[in-house]
Amino acid sequence: MKNHSLFATLRSLRGNPRGCVYFEPLWGIPFNLYAPYVSIYMIALGMSEKQIGLIVSISWVFQIFLALISGVVTDKIGRRLTTLISDILSWSIPALISAVAQNFWYFLIAGVINSIWRISHTSWSCLLVEDADQDQLVDIYTWIYIANLFVGFIAPLTGVLIGVFSFVPTMRGLYVFAAVMFTLKAVLTYQWTEETAHGKIRLQETKDQSVLHVFSEYKGVLRDLMRAPQTLFTAGIMLVMSITSLINGSFWSILVTEKLQIATQNLAIFPFVKSAIMLVFYFTVMPVIGRMHFKLPMTVGFLGYVASQVVLVNAPSGGYGFLIFSVFLEACSVAAVSPLIDQMIVLTVDAKERARILSILSVGIILLTSPFGWIAGTLSTLDKDLPFLLNITLFVIGTILAYLAGRSAQNKAVVVEAVR
Repeated sequence: MKNHSLFATLRSLRGNPRGCVYFEPLWGIPFNLYAPYVSIYMIALGMSEKQIGLIVSISWVFQIFLALISGVVTDKIGRRLTTLISDILSWSIPALISAVAQNFWYFLIAGVINSIWRISHTSWSCLLVEDADQDQLVDIYTWIYIANLFVGFIAPLTGVLIGVFSFVPTMRGLYVFAAVMFTLKAVLTYQWTEETAHGKIRLQETKDQSVLHVFSEYKGVLRDLMRAPQTLFTAGIMLVMSITSLINGSFWSILVTEKLQIATQNLAIFPFVKSAIMLVFYFTVMPVIGRMHFKLPMTVGFLGYVASQVVLVNAPSGGYGFLIFSVFLEACSVAAVSPLIDQMIVLTVDAKERARILSILSVGIILLTSPFGWIAGTLSTLDKDLPFLLNITLFVIGTILAYLAGRSAQNKAVVVEAVR
């Protein structure tokens, strides 16, 4: 086992990749404890499904502005400091607000402040990969996912706590715990990292530039981006994943508890099963996939997503077997697709303009994703299956985009080889 390629990569990590990867469980532990129950927590405090969808959509509107300035902020004050400040603001503060929430307005404020994660997403992504060995990218991202999977095994603890303390008090306690852990993770990541080489260059280049001047350069960056088909395919795949993640995160637990009549305290079974399946997949299948061209595994992975949603909407009331099979298909798809998408983002984005390109991509994705919180909430009110029928359509589109992106990359490789 110690000679396994993933463990070899983990042992060899140095600098920023080590500082980012090693402390990821400090975010994953609290998040996995409360995340499956967020929508149910809101409903327990008197909110409706439309209000949940409205909060999601409003927060995404705020994310448009925050994503837009994320590249400027990251370049102006550095990857490392930006990550520290925005992580605490976007995760620790909203967790404390959610811990004392009483009504719609608490959750709305928490959702708006949580939108700051768009800034830390850009800065942390740069911090993670800019000084990393490009040949280790798939393994690095795989370890990021594995770090959060290991902590997923403690998710059943939430069900135990609910049985002892009841639902709402348990959630309030978990949010307080999360605020402490999120802060600890942000501080330790800051201490174990340093500003990247590209970050130091951008700090010098933007030192005497106004924010407006830095913004004015976005036009040229956007023009170059629109001329990069590989990046556009990647952006389309990112959009599909963004919308479907929003729908799953907000409405899966509602469908499972209200339509399929699964007891709330049993919800933790499914994150546990999903984590176990993905963990096995990462250590057995992912090393093979990492050596393949991404076209086949990504295409098959998206087809797996489609199958998982088909099984979900056809599951009968109390159908634990159907749900577990759906989770199995989804887990394999997530494990196969997610690290490859992250690798595609790094490899198809101009390293010199990574922060601003990530900002532009984020803004475009947010603009197109933000209405789907309200749309999915309205669909769920009409029929609990409808948001997931929408997912099926989107995953079919993702399958097509994955195939086209793979074919484009293969054709480009052939041309490059012919020129040589």
